[in-house]
Amino acid sequence: MAELIVNTKAILNNINKLNNYFEKNNIHWTLISKILSGDKEVLSKILQSPELKRVHSIGDSRLSSLKTIKRIDPDIVTMYIKPPAIQHVKTVVKYANISLNTSIETIKALNHEAKQLGKKHRIIIMLEMGELREGVLRDDFMAFYEEVFGLSNILIEGIGTNLGCMYGIEPTYDKLAQLCLYKQLLEVKFKRDLKLISGGSSITLPLIGKHKIPKTVNHFRVGEAAFLGRSPFNNKKFRNLSTSAFEFDANIIEMSEKDALPDGIISEASIGHIAEQNDVEERTQYRAILDFGILDVDVKEIFPKNSNVKFVGTTSDMTVYEIGSKISDSRKKRYKVGNKVRFDPSYMAVARLMNSRFLTKVVK
Repeated sequence: MAELIVNTKAILNNINKLNNYFEKNNIHWTLISKILSGDKEVLSKILQSPELKRVHSIGDSRLSSLKTIKRIDPDIVTMYIKPPAIQHVKTVVKYANISLNTSIETIKALNHEAKQLGKKHRIIIMLEMGELREGVLRDDFMAFYEEVFGLSNILIEGIGTNLGCMYGIEPTYDKLAQLCLYKQLLEVKFKRDLKLISGGSSITLPLIGKHKIPKTVNHFRVGEAAFLGRSPFNNKKFRNLSTSAFEFDANIIEMSEKDALPDGIISEASIGHIAEQNDVEERTQYRAILDFGILDVDVKEIFPKNSNVKFVGTTSDMTVYEIGSKISDSRKKRYKVGNKVRFDPSYMAVARLMNSRFLTKVVK
């Protein structure tokens, strides 16, 4: 069975380095754990570490994951990071201390449930800043807040925005400055202090060192940088973070020299996905069949550690890689049945692999 190797020490080192970096820049941050798909073993190692005491909160987009987090540590501050479905507000209030919101109807339902449970539920109201995903329209923002401020069991923690997730809209200084301006307008009109301006994520991290974010932006929601050490702003390693917290290892279940091109009439009945084969020069290739398929992970999101290993094709449960047309005896020993081919997975690959029931997670 293929394996996802999880190095929790590398993750915790990244969290510690981010703690230091954010504290130096007077920024609070929420660790976004959705990549882990609620895995109890990995979450336990992370949540029970001293590094988490310096994190503002831990956030997730799945209520089942927040439930697991609260069972591991009932005292940790949790954040539900997408607008709740109104049908699930009772669960949101129960397992999330804070939620991100854009619907007045949902906030009123959260207020009702919080009152029933004797709680105060904290919310961050998201503002639409061009990404066209979640967010209250700017023209409606002041009236929206006025209605929310009257709810007895809702505490407005701050305002936020989401950039870079769907269309890839860059989190520029100007956009974040607009967010800060709305915070000032709200505080002046309603005589209320808003603790957080939540305008940052992994994509925004490189802008801190370049002094390209307003100083009043004081909260980030970070997942990819903490777990994979990279910022999607340029898909490069961020500062001194580790990029080796995850490794995907697949077993070679067949290794043989085969024709480079298929033989026979190719129909439209194929369920597989193949690489382009227009420039095949050799008649035969050494091919390794690996024990995973497209049900487990998208092959475009995993990268062989050995650049000489080339993708050929994948089906639901097996994937083929070319090892070469002519290989030495040492390579034959390295790539044989029973050995492994190792990959670096992307963020989306890890998220999908963590969610798979058909492979082994090795937690170190």
